[in-house]
Amino acid sequence: MEREKLPTMYSLAQSDPEQALIPRAGIPAQDLAQIERIMAELGRMRAVERRIMHSAQSFMKLNETDMRAIRQLISAKHAGQAVTPGLLARHLGVTTASVTKMIDRLVAGGHVVRKAHPTDRRSWQVEVSEETHLAAREQLGRHHAKRFDVALGLSAEDRDVVIRFLAGTSDALQDSLYGVEPEASESGQ
Repeated sequence: MEREKLPTMYSLAQSDPEQALIPRAGIPAQDLAQIERIMAELGRMRAVERRIMHSAQSFMKLNETDMRAIRQLISAKHAGQAVTPGLLARHLGVTTASVTKMIDRLVAGGHVVRKAHPTDRRSWQVEVSEETHLAAREQLGRHHAKRFDVALGLSAEDRDVVIRFLAGTSDALQDSLYGVEPEASESGQ
């Protein structure tokens, strides 16, 4: 088996040679090399995740939005929650008309079923079919379970470091998406 190659686009020399985005004066070369490796490994993980997702989509004959809907329906099923078309539309960030068309297509494909809502007689709910639930577990779940194995193999202290890194990265990316300055800048620190 050939491993996914480390992407080179995370090399600071290639991605930011003028240091316009990331000034590097005074940062030791070994620190820069480690940070580049972290970024490259994250890129490699995303590439592997895309390959897994494309493989599952192809096998199940679903698109990305369909797969997101299926994941939400599986999660809701495990939590004992009823999912209405409106809730699904909000989760996916699409219109109720779009979700209705998607549900019609998924029902026709045997991926989901419509049922009467358990508490609201005016509404109905959508559930993932047992066949699609099992296919999703086999096509995606078994891959995602490998993450658990890796995390379990870390010490509690190492998991705390990973949690801080991933949470901090997610926060920083979300802040940059919405133009929010880091808290240290806002408080003058």
